[in-house]
Amino acid sequence: MVEYGLDDIVEMKKEHPCYKSKQWRIIRMGADIKIKCLGCGAAVMFDRSDFEKKLKKVIKRASEESND
Repeated sequence: MVEYGLDDIVEMKKEHPCYKSKQWRIIRMGADIKIKCLGCGAAVMFDRSDFEKKLKKVIKRASEESND
């Protein structure tokens, strides 16, 4: 299982149709996870199990950004 957290940038298995972007920012976590497309700004909500199935990898952690 991949570790992820709020404000992390993640890559999903499928591209978003906007600009063929696979990169998303996690903007809400709980029982459901809300992510925002970095290509067009669209937001999508998944339940946690669906999100984990569709997640490919974490590109950049929010904790890494705050340490820079």
